[in-house]
Order: sequence, then C-alpha cells, then structure tokens
Amino acid sequence: MSKARLMQGNEACAEGALAAGVRFFGGYPITPSTEIAEGMAKLLPQVGGKFVQMEDEIASMGVVLGASLAGKKSLTASSGPGISLKQELIGYAAAAEIPVVIVNVQRVGPSTGQPTAPSQGDVMQARWGTHGDHPMIALSPWSVREAFDTAVMAVNYSERFRTPVILLMDEIVGHLREKVELPSAEEIEVYPRRQPDKTRAEGYEPYAPAEDLVPNIADFGEGYHIHVTGLIHDETGFPVGSPKVTREAIDRMHKKIDIARDEITHVEEYCMEDAEYAVVAFGGTARTAYEAVLAAREKGIKVGMVRLVTIWPFADKAIKALAAKVKGILVAELNYGQIVGEVERAAAGQCPVELCAKYDMTIFEPEEILEGIEDLVAGGNK
Repeated sequence: MSKARLMQGNEACAEGALAAGVRFFGGYPITPSTEIAEGMAKLLPQVGGKFVQMEDEIASMGVVLGASLAGKKSLTASSGPGISLKQELIGYAAAAEIPVVIVNVQRVGPSTGQPTAPSQGDVMQARWGTHGDHPMIALSPWSVREAFDTAVMAVNYSERFRTPVILLMDEIVGHLREKVELPSAEEIEVYPRRQPDKTRAEGYEPYAPAEDLVPNIADFGEGYHIHVTGLIHDETGFPVGSPKVTREAIDRMHKKIDIARDEITHVEEYCMEDAEYAVVAFGGTARTAYEAVLAAREKGIKVGMVRLVTIWPFADKAIKALAAKVKGILVAELNYGQIVGEVERAAAGQCPVELCAKYDMTIFEPEEILEGIEDLVAGGNK
C-alpha cells in the first residue's frame, strides 16, 4: 500500500512526470513554478535522468526538444512571462511533432504582473500562444493528487500523439499542500515512446502516419536518417512548397487529435442529478465553486458544477448537453473572462451564460460565487 504524504501541488506534478517516464528536465526558475524544477533536480539523478538549468526560458524550451528528439521523455516548467518566451519553440514542436510537456503554473499578468498572485489568465495563451493553425492539448488539475495524475496523463498524451501538451496549473494548486496517497508504479499506465514499424530497407519515412495518423519517428542515434524542420514537410521530413502537401500536413496535425477528442476531453460533474443551474469552473477556482454550490444547495437552489479537467480541446459536447439541460450557466474563472466565450459558443444560445470573474490578486471566496449563482437564478426567474 502507498504511504500517505503531505505534498505540494508542484511537488506532485514533478513526481507524476517522473512516474510517467520523464528523464530530462530543462528549465529556468520562475515564481510560482520553481518547486517543480527543484523537485526534478532532486529526483532525476536518482533514476538516471538529467536536470539542466538553462540560461533562459527560450533555451530551456530548445533543450527539452533536443532531448525528446534523442529519445528522452522531456519536461519543462514555467509561468506567464516564461511561457510567452517559449511560444516559438512550442509551435516548432507542434509542426515537427516532437513530444514534450510544458507546465504553466499561472500567475497574474500581463508582463511581470504580480509574480506571487494566483490567476487563470493563460488559458487562451495555451491554445493560441504560438502562431498558425495547430491543435493543442491542455489539462488543468484542481488538487494535489490530480496534479500527479494529470502530469502522468500529459506525458502519455504527448508521447501518444507526438505533440506538445500544456499542463495548465495555477498558483492555487501549485502551492497547495494536501495529504495524498500516490499510486504504485504497477497502477500507473505509461505510454511508451513510439518506435518505427519499418526499417530503412523497407522504405522507412519518418513522417509517414500510422493508422492513428501519428508518425512513428525514430529517435536520433538509432541509425535512421531523419530530417526535422519547422517548415511544412512531406513524409520524408524535408520541406515541400506545395499547396496540396501543406493542406494535408495541417489537416493531419489536427485530425490526429480530433479522432481521439472524446477520449482526451475529461469533465467531472457534481450535484448535477437534479440541477436546474450549473457552475462551470476549472483548476483551483473549482474548489471554491464546489463550496459555493453546496452553500446554494443549503438555500434550496438546485445548482451543480461541471469541472473542466481538459481545457483544450474544449468540451463542446459536454457544454452543449449541459446547456440543453439547465436554465442558466455561471462561468467562474480567475481572469477577466476567457473560458466564458467558449462556453457561450458551445451552449449555442440554449440558455443564458453569465461570467463570475476575479482578477485582483486574490482567490475567490465561496460567497462571491454564491452571489453570482443567486444573480443567475434571479435573472432566470424574471
């Protein structure tokens, strides 16, 4: 049996990545993500892995891509300003199909903002931070144990789909301490690095897609000829200035995620059996929203909560079904209003969608979200 431990969310994230097979970390200290780097610096040498503190965030992103191409499951962690610096190479990873996990422990922005204050203001940056048409997977835990679990999930998804995955934590969860029992190694499902299914003699092409539309690219040093570029390329990996190849490359990049969308998109429901209204929340804010829902229930308000674990791809089906069931939706998020637009789009006018936003350095109090619930109900009863 696993032993109960008092752990911080950032610590659990580091241990989850390690359990999923991460053996390389390249990063640069930045509040409030630094404990992840500290944890990896301590733990990686114990399992034969490597930790490198780079000179800046751009170099940090570059070095993890290099390590991944050489066959090592790789991780980097940062916060707002550092994630902004990583964007060009995140796009490179998407185009070149390099598996890597980027942890963003969100803080108040823009720019330097308030370094020690909690925020959820990077959800749109996670989806659209780098330029061009590209898919993105982003996960957001709400507890210390889930920081471990989603770290494992993020590594597995990055390897399975050969794509960058963003673990979109926030300062609340990153610095939260809870009693947790972590699963044993035997209980954790780990997706291995994909390997070529053809030899060079059999006509191996690194970017030829498998049945799931993901290429089985060989690791550097295994005797295969590999060309990696951020330019649009064909199945050989070499650039091709062709409209047909460009369309096909971008289509496949999206479809490899789209065909697994239902499996990737995780949501959880609370008190939704008889709910007439719903709160949509994610990350650390969902903890407060849950308390607000319980308080509203005590007042006789039939309200529940839908928690987004997967932020991207967005839970369109779940929100569409929710909007068809309830009289109104309240979106609680620790920013000026970002996910609320996606909820409105997915709800497609089936019910009112209201925003409960906070962006003043402090976390939500249950009473603030409760007030938003009561306003939503009052508006629906007019």
